[in-house]
Amino acid sequence: MIIGICGKSGSGKTTLANEIKKHTNKKVIHLEVDKVGHNVLSKPELKDTLIRTFGEKIIVEGKVSRKKVGEVVFNSRHEMDKLTEITWKEMQKEINDFLYKYRNDIVIIDWLLLTKTKYFDMCDIKILLDIPYEVRRDRAMKRDNITEQEFDLREKATMEYNPDEFDYVVKENIYEVTRKIGERI
Repeated sequence: MIIGICGKSGSGKTTLANEIKKHTNKKVIHLEVDKVGHNVLSKPELKDTLIRTFGEKIIVEGKVSRKKVGEVVFNSRHEMDKLTEITWKEMQKEINDFLYKYRNDIVIIDWLLLTKTKYFDMCDIKILLDIPYEVRRDRAMKRDNITEQEFDLREKATMEYNPDEFDYVVKENIYEVTRKIGERI
């Protein structure tokens, strides 16, 4: 079984995944796709392509800086699309390997961009966290140690969701949906 959790930055995707894991007797494996993306950025074979695309400004101490890449891609959906084009093949390989490895377990995929991929259709349960801007902003600013302006750049580059594509749409209380999911798995 695959459970997909979507939502904008600061919506509580990881918190919901952890709550689901905590409230079930079954083995639940959590895949944070953002971490896959972070790992892929550190692959030496992608470094040259990233530099050619975004410039030397993304390099800090000889390595691709996620923060510097974020400063570029969060300013523009077009730049975000370029990053996705460069990293997607490697990310997809890692995601596929993960899903194969845990094919007999319950897997939670936590990812802002899940709806844009084949993995969304693979989900048995689809959850959208539609949390108000102010709540998400405050969480992300605290979690990521960013300014409101930096959050707004991130927000500008993010996608919109169609709530009709989801089994559950959570607007505030993740604990209610945690109980319902626990009953289904």
